[in-house]
Amino acid sequence: MVLRRPPVRVTPNPWYWLLAFVATYGILFVNAFAWNGRPLVPSIVTNGLALLSIAIFVYARLSLGRSIGFVPANRGIVTRGAYRFVRHPIYSGLFVAMLAFVLRNYSPLTLLMASTIVVLFMIKSIVEERFLRADAEYAAYLQRVRHRWIPGIA
Repeated sequence: MVLRRPPVRVTPNPWYWLLAFVATYGILFVNAFAWNGRPLVPSIVTNGLALLSIAIFVYARLSLGRSIGFVPANRGIVTRGAYRFVRHPIYSGLFVAMLAFVLRNYSPLTLLMASTIVVLFMIKSIVEERFLRADAEYAAYLQRVRHRWIPGIA
């Protein structure tokens, strides 16, 4: 974050800042307050999903380069690497990680908390796209890369 690219434009909307804060740090609450549940699938499946989520995170983060941010901001439109396939690959990695967590530690509370985090990040991605859509390059990117989170599906 220290070496990130300075933004051309950042949202001043306090609701967007609140959403970014709650979504990002809400993950800590899932890990801290989720009840001990029971596994729904063998650990090899959840371990595989965890490794997949790490691979997605790393590839997406490296693809993003210095354009990382906390709230909607235009730090240059990234269309390379993981961003060729989906518009929010870091969130895709998060969704896979939440799935692995729920499958490894299922309880109604764990499912509710993980689902809440996923929904918050879905909302966050829509908010980010609305903010960035004003940039002609990003509007063209939206036309080229049709899926937000899962290639060919969503």
